[in-house]
Amino acid sequence: MILDTPVIGSITVLDILKIVLIFLIATVIAKVLSSYIRLFFKDRLSKQPLSLLIKGVKYTIYIIAIMMVLPILGVNPSGILVAGGILGIVIGFASQSVVSNLISGIFLISEKPIQIGDVVEVGGTTGEVTDIRILSTTIKTFDGTLVRVPNNTVFNSPITNYIYHKVRRFGYVVGIRYRDDGEKAVEVIKEVLDEHPLVLKSPEPLIFVDELADNSVNIVIKVWAPVEVWYSVKMELLWKIKVALEEAGVEIPFPQTEVWFNTPLRIEKGSAGGEI
Repeated sequence: MILDTPVIGSITVLDILKIVLIFLIATVIAKVLSSYIRLFFKDRLSKQPLSLLIKGVKYTIYIIAIMMVLPILGVNPSGILVAGGILGIVIGFASQSVVSNLISGIFLISEKPIQIGDVVEVGGTTGEVTDIRILSTTIKTFDGTLVRVPNNTVFNSPITNYIYHKVRRFGYVVGIRYRDDGEKAVEVIKEVLDEHPLVLKSPEPLIFVDELADNSVNIVIKVWAPVEVWYSVKMELLWKIKVALEEAGVEIPFPQTEVWFNTPLRIEKGSAGGEI
């Protein structure tokens, strides 16, 4: 038969057709996977990491195809596999952290616990996420410092996302004197909150007496505001509450101590005629 006709050494026409078919199938699989990867990660990865990921997938597929072709050519791949295995172990130990960061980066990009623009706290770093790459995440702290956090650290650390929800709650503890009218103070604070346009009505603000402390009656205030402006609202409200309480005659006390003597104090004249 023509298919069994040797072409080069013991390699027949059928062997050549098998080799061509294997590489053809490998090429199709590589193109299909590359298209899916490009479609899935186009909004999650920048151009350079995406290109490296696609190339890595293609090379892996072609390496598998070559290993399938070697027995057809009469080459025993076991020696290559052993050498490759030893080399792989060496490279694995050398690049353990890189592989860990790579896998963690893929999980972060697919699960999306954080996104670019989020304000987060992760691994002891707090700030705005400016970039998420395949190996690391960049966070810009509030003092303008850029911090590169390995994705393995991001993935294995508790993540606090401050703007994941559309609203955020903040609060104060305001102390008033014991002789001041507590109900009046609560009413004044409520009026200040009602007049502010960015204080949310739902969820409703909470105002209540929380503690009878040593030097003051402590009133707790819990307020909800849109996450985009919560910090500016927090800074603005505190001063407005202070001014409103002072205008209403309610003062915020300072720590003080009353000293009592068991016996009345006596005033004695000194030798120079002065009083003691």
